[in-house]
Amino acid sequence: MSQFIDRRHFLKQNALAGAGLALAPSLSFDKSADKPKKVRLGFIGVGLRGTSHLRNALYRDDILIPAICDTDPERITIAQNLITRAGGKKPEAYTRGEHAYLQMLQRDDLDGVIIATPWEWHTPMAVATMKAGKYAGVEVSAANTLEECWDLVNTSEATGMPCMILENVCYRRDVMAVLNMVRQGMFGELLHCHCGYQHDLREVKFEPGVEFGEKGIHEAHWRTNHSVSRNGDLYPTHGIGPIANYLNINRGNRFVSLTSMATKSRGLHNYIVEKGGSTHPNAKVGFKLGDIVTTMIQTQNGETVIIIHDTNLPRPYSLGFRVQGTKGLWMNDGNTIYLEGKSKPHQWEPSEAYLKEYDHPLWKKYEEKATGSGHGGMDFFVLHAFVESIKRKVPTPLDAYDAAAWSVISPFSELSIAAGGAPQFFPDFTRGHWMNRKPVFALNDTY
Repeated sequence: MSQFIDRRHFLKQNALAGAGLALAPSLSFDKSADKPKKVRLGFIGVGLRGTSHLRNALYRDDILIPAICDTDPERITIAQNLITRAGGKKPEAYTRGEHAYLQMLQRDDLDGVIIATPWEWHTPMAVATMKAGKYAGVEVSAANTLEECWDLVNTSEATGMPCMILENVCYRRDVMAVLNMVRQGMFGELLHCHCGYQHDLREVKFEPGVEFGEKGIHEAHWRTNHSVSRNGDLYPTHGIGPIANYLNINRGNRFVSLTSMATKSRGLHNYIVEKGGSTHPNAKVGFKLGDIVTTMIQTQNGETVIIIHDTNLPRPYSLGFRVQGTKGLWMNDGNTIYLEGKSKPHQWEPSEAYLKEYDHPLWKKYEEKATGSGHGGMDFFVLHAFVESIKRKVPTPLDAYDAAAWSVISPFSELSIAAGGAPQFFPDFTRGHWMNRKPVFALNDTY
């Protein structure tokens, strides 16, 4: 792929395109440039989530998969069989050791790489991918520390390669309909938003039975250890991603500060005792993660956001969205809406009719293709955006700045809780460019 053009030319093209990006360039915006007929994707991590992305890639006729990487030979075999059964060529496998992905990245027949591995590997693998001159598509959260957030930004700027955080909830149908309503001024000027990750993950964190760590399988093998050693909002992006799009974060607005608090920890211990008995060895484990973590964010433009992390207690699933402005509000719990001048005074009404009326154009266009792709169809859109960006050699709609601003909530919430709720101040990952960057998410009629 021809990638490198000089910085002055890029900035001129960028200004003309109105993309408002601040990344150091290596991407051609010449619409007449030859576009590859097939996007060549590599996969690092073909466990449960990686295989889901793989299946969606196999439904498309514009993707080739020359190589895959995983430390588990069984998962490699499963992935290879899926590819060959779909009519593709058996991909070369990289499976010897934790750093086998570095060998895969040396290939010159990969345009982009999907990274779906345990959290601690996300940033190192995304950084290595960009340094290898390939688009990086990284699962959430993209980073675990402030240093990692800067690594993503600095590497993307230095190499000119995009890093897309694969936050699928940004593409959820009701979320995008509300985005459409926000952009049309239905809620007036936005003032306050709620979001979160409220999901009973006890059966995920303990599998089989009440085992985790070395005895655990799937996510229980690695994810539960974070609950042992960390106390903060460990998984903020499902909620904050859509809210960031509503509030134009990094594009005319920015997060300024946050403060966090956590309840005591009871849920995981109680689950072990109830399912495995009080004498089970894991009943002695002390879990640091508070059962409910509450974070409040202040933005540059004067909005506030509340984020809830709640994964250790019995409850139905909810991301707890609430979008409130000077003319009304929407809440996804209960699927209710109130719009001044349209709703009966002081009375909620069902949001279904509004969500249908303001259904986002991308959903109208791709509904059939999205059906069955996973997570209510939104998995189609996040992969589609990544692939179409590669085909057009343009920046991804969610980028390294987004990955950093959303992911840094985790370490900052940990610091705030440890300091008794003391405020933590967001760095400006865009180095001032947020003031001039323009919103781009879901404004293209294709991706």
